[in-house]
Amino acid sequence: MGYNEDDFLLLSGIQHFEFCKRQWALIHIEQQWEENYLTIAGQNLHKKADEPFIREKRKEKLIIRGMPVKSHSLGISGVCDVVEFIQDKNGVAIHGEDGLYLPIPIEYKHGKPKKNDADVFQMVAQAMCLEEMLFCTINVGFLFYNEIKRRTEIPITLDLRESVRKKISEMHDLYSKRYTPKVKTGPHCERCSLKDVCLPKLMNKETVSSYLDRRLQFEETT
Repeated sequence: MGYNEDDFLLLSGIQHFEFCKRQWALIHIEQQWEENYLTIAGQNLHKKADEPFIREKRKEKLIIRGMPVKSHSLGISGVCDVVEFIQDKNGVAIHGEDGLYLPIPIEYKHGKPKKNDADVFQMVAQAMCLEEMLFCTINVGFLFYNEIKRRTEIPITLDLRESVRKKISEMHDLYSKRYTPKVKTGPHCERCSLKDVCLPKLMNKETVSSYLDRRLQFEETT
């Protein structure tokens, strides 16, 4: 049993969801979005990694950039920045290549490692998609942080897998209800690209979409 593709959520949304459930809902349910320095810098970094269908062979390593992935059991789809396929007798067959390969997802991030697990959950979700697509087991992935210029190795544990399943299930539940949750504000709000549309002082009264519609109607009649 699984989700229909029409009901898939964006894999990358789990990062927003872990940072702030309200931010995720504003982006993915209410379709609100604003840019700040961090989002633009992050997009520029991903442009270098996400070159769709770029395939490069380095001895016993096959590198694929911008690889589309999906999972029917989780109900998500997205794109892996980079997947490195390492030749291994316990790996899987890759079309057009001799031998067997083990896939390793590598997610590129602007800045440095975060205090929360937002980036980790995103990479683990990518690994779970790859496992379902390729019928394999992935035990490790990497996060590359542009500020420190090195990879951080992430063991893909059972606990992380279960956390990802629970969070994506909650995302589906909120999305099906079209519900934007209310959250407690804090210092993290200053780093949010949506702080000017989140309107925390009003979120107990109405949705952002309702507020913006009301403001627009007011401006059109004055």
